[in-house]
Amino acid sequence: MREMIDNDDQDERSGALAAGFDEQAARAALVRACAAANLEVADPQLLRLGENAIFRLNGTGTVVRIARNDTHWDDAVKEVNVAKWLGRNDFPSARTTDVPQPLLVDGGYPVTFWAFIDGRNGQPGDVGTLGALLRRLHALPRPGSFELPQQDLLARVEPRIESSPIDAGDKDFLLELCDRLGSEIGGLNYELPVGPVHGDAHVQNLMFTGSAPTLIDFEAFSWGHPEWDLGVTATEYMTAGWWTADQYREFVDAYGFDVTSWDGFGVVRATHELKMTTWLMQNVQTSPKIAEEYALRIATLRDRENIGGWNTF
Repeated sequence: MREMIDNDDQDERSGALAAGFDEQAARAALVRACAAANLEVADPQLLRLGENAIFRLNGTGTVVRIARNDTHWDDAVKEVNVAKWLGRNDFPSARTTDVPQPLLVDGGYPVTFWAFIDGRNGQPGDVGTLGALLRRLHALPRPGSFELPQQDLLARVEPRIESSPIDAGDKDFLLELCDRLGSEIGGLNYELPVGPVHGDAHVQNLMFTGSAPTLIDFEAFSWGHPEWDLGVTATEYMTAGWWTADQYREFVDAYGFDVTSWDGFGVVRATHELKMTTWLMQNVQTSPKIAEEYALRIATLRDRENIGGWNTF
């Protein structure tokens, strides 16, 4: 189920390492951040190293999230604001710890501190819970204490294509597709009212403590159209083949709207396919299996081959 967290930002290991953000640099930033926050660096456990380095401070109940450079400062500020706002609205979501944050430590690393969630990641059987939580999220009023950014659906896709180690023919095709979808997105007529959107609304951005769900990861949070959040699961169902018909129906019933019935879904689906493919292609040189999966997906985008046959990572 790895690629149920297949978004613009997760586990982009090769890109992070190429930029000099390796485990050694992340651990050095962790020490500086904890000193600034008056926290003991208690047996830190590296949970993930990618676009962010995420450490658990064992014995403290704290998780430290370190972004790889200062261009992510605004996102760090947003994540903290969103977490506090969701808490004020009694929404079941990740919570920050009670330290001044975010911090910008020497080296240009934005750092945030989070309460550790002692639970499990979301699984396929939790898709109905995801639908119900998204319904609650999308109904929340606009925050009054800070401004959510407007939805920007393709912001990271073009730079990703330009920098990825793929052949020129694929790059040209993907850039043309990105440009076309950008124009088509601008012409969509939406059915649902605008509201807060998660931006990476897949089932593994849920954590469960017992039966209680918690929504996590607010890096892509924005103000925009809920159809895009719903389109993640719909594309995973219709293109990738990661859901059964019954599971997808459970998601739809829990939310109360089937985005595939909307006449703009084709554009939403194609956009998510593009994002899922370009996320993966960054790492084609690191693994033959990833290269094989990228070839499968680009064939879907070009010729509609392999529908329902994508693999997870």
